[in-house]
Amino acid sequence: MEQRRIMVVEDHAQTRELLQYNLQAAGYEVRTAAGGEQGLEAMSRWRPDLVLLDIMMPDLDGLEVCRRLKRISALRTVPVIMLTARGDEVDRVVGLELGAEDYVVKPFSPRELLLRIKNALRRSGADAVAADEVWRYEGLVVNFAAHEMDVDGEKRQLTATEHRLLKELVQARGRVLSRDRLLDTVWNTDFEGASRTVDTHMRRLRAKLDAYADCIETVRGVGYRLRG
Repeated sequence: MEQRRIMVVEDHAQTRELLQYNLQAAGYEVRTAAGGEQGLEAMSRWRPDLVLLDIMMPDLDGLEVCRRLKRISALRTVPVIMLTARGDEVDRVVGLELGAEDYVVKPFSPRELLLRIKNALRRSGADAVAADEVWRYEGLVVNFAAHEMDVDGEKRQLTATEHRLLKELVQARGRVLSRDRLLDTVWNTDFEGASRTVDTHMRRLRAKLDAYADCIETVRGVGYRLRG
C-alpha cells in the first residue's frame, strides 16, 4: 500500500518535531515547514495527502494559508486539520468555513490526533469513486470522481467540503439531513455553534449550482434535503 504523505506547518520547533516523530512512527511520509509561506511553497512542489496546519504563525497565519491553499486547483481537495492553542469558537468556525476538515486544540493527545488523521484520510479516500459515478439534474451534471460540475455546459470546480456535502445530499436524496448529521459526516465535528458553517457552505454550493440551486431544499428548523 502506498505510503500516505502528510505536510506539517508549525512554527514551534518542539511541537513540529513531536508531530514528525509520531507521524513517522505511524507509517506516514512526513515533510515539515516552520512557517506559512514556506509551507505553501513546499506543498506546491510536493502534493500531500493531508495538511496539519498551525494557526498562530508569525509570517502568515494558518487561516490565510488555508484560504490560499483552497484557491490552488491542484491542492483544494487536500484535507486540512487546523492546530492551535486558541480554542475560541470563532476561530473554529472561520477555519471550517475556509474548508478545513477538522480542528484540534493544543495541547492534544498524539493518539487522538492520529485517529483524526486516519478518519480524515478515510473520508478523503472514500471520495475517490469510480470515474463513471455521475449525478444529473436537468442541466446539472456532477462528476464526483473529478470534483467537478457542469452547469448548462459550463464547468464549475467543487472544493473538497462542497464535494462531500453534495455527495451526502445525493446519497440521501429525498430524505432530510439535519445540520448535526452533516457536521458529523462532512466535517466530523459537533462543537456548539458549528451548524452555522453548514449554512455558509450550503450558500456557496447553491451559488455554484446557479439556476439549479432549488434542487437543495431547506427544511426550516431541521436541515436540508435534495429533491428526489
